[in-house]
Amino acid sequence: MRIAALSGWTTEQKHVVAASFLGWTLDAFDFFLMVFVLKDIAAEFQTDVTIVTFAILLTLATRPVGAFLFGRAADRWGRRPTLIVDVLLYSAIEFASGFAPSLTALLILRAIYGVAMGGEWGVGASLTMESIPVHARGFVSGLLQSGYPTGYFLASIVYALLFQYVGWRGMFMVGVLPALLVLYIRRKVPESPAWKPATTKSDTTKSNTWTVLQTHWRLGIYAVLLMTAFNFLSHGTQDLYPTFLQTQHKLSPHQVGLIAAIYNIGAIIGGISFGALSERFGRRRMIIIAAILSLIVLPVWAFSATAVWLAVGAFLMQVMVQGAWGVVPVHLNELSPKDARGTFPGFVYQLGNLIASINATLQAGIAAHYGGDYAFALAVVAGVVAAAIAILTALGTEAKGVTFATGLPPNRGGMPLPKVG
Repeated sequence: MRIAALSGWTTEQKHVVAASFLGWTLDAFDFFLMVFVLKDIAAEFQTDVTIVTFAILLTLATRPVGAFLFGRAADRWGRRPTLIVDVLLYSAIEFASGFAPSLTALLILRAIYGVAMGGEWGVGASLTMESIPVHARGFVSGLLQSGYPTGYFLASIVYALLFQYVGWRGMFMVGVLPALLVLYIRRKVPESPAWKPATTKSDTTKSNTWTVLQTHWRLGIYAVLLMTAFNFLSHGTQDLYPTFLQTQHKLSPHQVGLIAAIYNIGAIIGGISFGALSERFGRRRMIIIAAILSLIVLPVWAFSATAVWLAVGAFLMQVMVQGAWGVVPVHLNELSPKDARGTFPGFVYQLGNLIASINATLQAGIAAHYGGDYAFALAVVAGVVAAAIAILTALGTEAKGVTFATGLPPNRGGMPLPKVG
């Protein structure tokens, strides 16, 4: 991680990065509040955890809708106003979740929340990558993606400190705080210098997402498959881990919150470090290394017997998982067709999320089938998808250093892809 990556920045560029980082951080914060209270929601509505995990499935499944809608809005009306609307929406729905009178109402609200959550990543990533110096992309990619575990970290702190006083409903109400970010975006964040409004009908037609996907269908299919594996890895190592610690190891809320904070520190370190290293060693190479290392630490993460070793394993696992993810924002934006950069990265990412949305229910079902063995369920899913990420990345290509205004540089090797832009 070189300080040189931060040189030559304007004040406006720094504000863009800060706003996009905070947007993804607070979005993830709102999402992960849910994973800590699955057991408590199940108890209140007199059902089991497997049923409640359907709320996570719905949130993940509706994210592609948000990625498409907000992405198209960002390509048509600009990244900045779209980001403002998105932040306001996900904050309001999170707050409303705390008043859900029934499990059905909660499920509906979490589905709507997924639409808003799906819009933030693609819009924020395109705004950031289009605004910063080229030499800083790897570092900023890791920094931006580290907003996800930072949000998880904040959720774990809130859970450890406040849950015993406010309960699960109060946890959701705390989730309205991200709405304050809108004030900062309105005052400090400029529009992307690469975005230009469509001034004619032909401009709008040219940037139509479906046209872009038809032209670049091989790229689209590859990116969706890769993002499916990525989302299975992240959600497969995070969403049910607190439940695993609670039910299989009988740890207290304070212990679970502490371990979650520890492994999210690891995630932040991994995301920033691997993202920065990808600037020197390449996007694909760093993803493959992180995926392979996650397989090595998997036994400690899933099968340790004490809280200390579980914390160590979880820390190391998230260094690797989010290390691989730290390269994703820049990698997808560099591969993206230039006329749909507001839509394409977020859309393929969230389509992968749609396919992987079954993860929590799948893992809970596997655990129930094997007598409550969450360790086995977590390990099987994480091991399979980590191997898949390494293979898919090796078969792919990268566009490191591409100039967003003109298209791809010469192919770096791997699977040939259609010309972008």
